[in-house]
Amino acid sequence: MRLSSVSRYLLVFISVLSLSRVTNAQTAPVVFYPFGSVAGDTVNISVEDENSTLVDLWRPFVFFGRTYNKTYVNSNGYLTFNQSSSEFFIHNFPINGSEDIIAPLWTDVDVSMNGIISYQQYSNGSVLAQATRDINQYFPDLSFTATWVLVATWDRVAYYYHSGTETSFQVVLISGGDLSFILMNYGDCAVTYNAVQAGYDTVNSTAYFVIPGSINGSVIPNLMNSSNVNVPGRWAFRVDDGPHQNNLPENIIGVQMRVTSFSDLTENGNIEIFLEKLQQELVESGLPSSVKLNLRKIQKTQP
Repeated sequence: MRLSSVSRYLLVFISVLSLSRVTNAQTAPVVFYPFGSVAGDTVNISVEDENSTLVDLWRPFVFFGRTYNKTYVNSNGYLTFNQSSSEFFIHNFPINGSEDIIAPLWTDVDVSMNGIISYQQYSNGSVLAQATRDINQYFPDLSFTATWVLVATWDRVAYYYHSGTETSFQVVLISGGDLSFILMNYGDCAVTYNAVQAGYDTVNSTAYFVIPGSINGSVIPNLMNSSNVNVPGRWAFRVDDGPHQNNLPENIIGVQMRVTSFSDLTENGNIEIFLEKLQQELVESGLPSSVKLNLRKIQKTQP
C-alpha cells in the first residue's frame, strides 16, 4: 500500500487475530454433513426463486447477540431469520440493513432446472458427535458440546438461465447453549455470470464476513479448495454473543509500504490513523469488520 512518495521502506508487522488462511489444495475432501433421503431430510420443492421454507428451530440459536427460534431457508442460497426472502439481486456485504443473513452461496438459483434444497435438524446422535468434534478441533479452547444442529443443503442446483451448472453447497448451524457456530461446506461449484456472494451479515453490519473470492463468479469453483480452518471446502465461524475474534489462531502478516519519514508512523496519532486505513482495505478483501489491528513492531530497512 502506498502512503506517500518514497524516501525509505518501513516493514510493519501487524497482529491480526482472525485473518483467514486460504488453502490451495487441488481437491477437496468430502466435507458435507449427512443430507438428502439417507438423512431423512425435508425437501424444499421450490419454483425458481419464489420459495422460502420456514423452519421452527428445536433449540434457540444465538447469532451475534440476537436469539432466534426460527429461520427461513431461502431458495437463492441464504438463510434469514425475521422474514422470508426471494431476493436474487445480491446486496454486497456490508448491507447495513435490518436483517441477519447467513449466505453459504447467495446467487440466482433455479431448482426447477436441476437439483434439490433440503434440511434436517438434530438433537442427538452421530451428527451431534460430529459437530462436537469439529468445533473442538477448530476452537480448541472452548470444551464445546453440541446440543443441536441444523443442516441445510443445496444439492446440484443450477443457476438461473444456465442449464448444466450443477453446484452443491451446505450450511450447518451448531448450538451448544450460549455458544453457536456456523460451517459453510462446498462441493463442486460451477462458474456463473450471475451476481454471487458467500459469507454473513448482521443487523446494521456490526459484524460481517465475505469469503475471499466469493463475489467473483468466474472463480467460484475455488470455494471447494479454500478454508479458514485448514479443511479444504469448509469455512467455520463462531457467531454467538456480539462481535468477537472467532477464536482462530493468531496470524502475523507483513505489510511493506513507503512513507516520507520514520516519524510518519512514530508521531502521536499517526499510527492509529494508519491502522484504521489499513483495516478498511483488509475488510474489503474479506477480513471480518470486528477484527482490530495492533501494531507489533516497526523496522527500518534499506530501499
